[in-house]
Amino acid sequence: MKKNFLQAIALCSLLLLLAAGCAREQMPAKADGKFHIVTSFYPMYVATINITKGIDGVEVVNMTKPQTGCLHDYQLTPEDMKKLEKADAFVINGAGMEAFLDKAAARQKDMKIIEASSDIELLQDDEGANPHVWVSVTAAMQQVDNIARQLSVADPKHADQYQKNAAAYIEKLTALKNQMHTAIDPLSNKNIVTFHEAFPYFAKEFNLNTVAVIEREPGSEPTPQELEATIAVIKARGVTALFAEPQYPAEAAQTIARESGTKVYTLDPVVTGQADEAAADAYIIAMKKNMQVLQEALQ
Repeated sequence: MKKNFLQAIALCSLLLLLAAGCAREQMPAKADGKFHIVTSFYPMYVATINITKGIDGVEVVNMTKPQTGCLHDYQLTPEDMKKLEKADAFVINGAGMEAFLDKAAARQKDMKIIEASSDIELLQDDEGANPHVWVSVTAAMQQVDNIARQLSVADPKHADQYQKNAAAYIEKLTALKNQMHTAIDPLSNKNIVTFHEAFPYFAKEFNLNTVAVIEREPGSEPTPQELEATIAVIKARGVTALFAEPQYPAEAAQTIARESGTKVYTLDPVVTGQADEAAADAYIIAMKKNMQVLQEALQ
């Protein structure tokens, strides 16, 4: 009887140890006490690391790979889902950019969605709302404020730090905006042709007139008829510069340039880059470069 009793105790002890071990294995990674933020793609990462700069206990990772551009028709990968499993908050651009959002949210019901474009007036085109909000410096400032306010609700422990960092970054963006207006506003020729629909917000902010778009969607090469129509518009409107993007091939732009006697320049919508500490200044650096390119192209 005593032997059976001791065996029962030993068995119970073993089961308890096994249960504890399983619990440790199943414990989510975010039980480490940190507030884990995942960003959908590079522009959101740049904004978020500025907002979270120097805050202990807050970790930011970017979901997509460095070479991933705009998230048109993007499909979530198993690696993406692993990152989202750890997320307390998921910072997205919104405005329809992240078409996969419903799938991600359904898998991670406790994850807070931080929508950077919330309450920003969206421009409309043939496809509906244009999601490339961040390419406008003014809109980027609004996005920074939106992210900081929503993170403050999701993680009130660090709310004051989020707000302080956001204010400091917005001050930098305000200086950038003023510098760009000083450089671009006096330019006499405001007619431009862009590679795809990434620049309407930028064009609106700096009073540029987009007379044609080479590819409505990246990867959808223009037909011969569309090329001819674009060339005709360029000649009729006196356009002197075409603008490709560093993330995509420029063959179509080069073809149009040869046929129309124009020159191809590069404007960067700041959608790709390494997700590291150096990225904090990436937006400002790229926009200053865009400013210099426009000065050269539109003099």
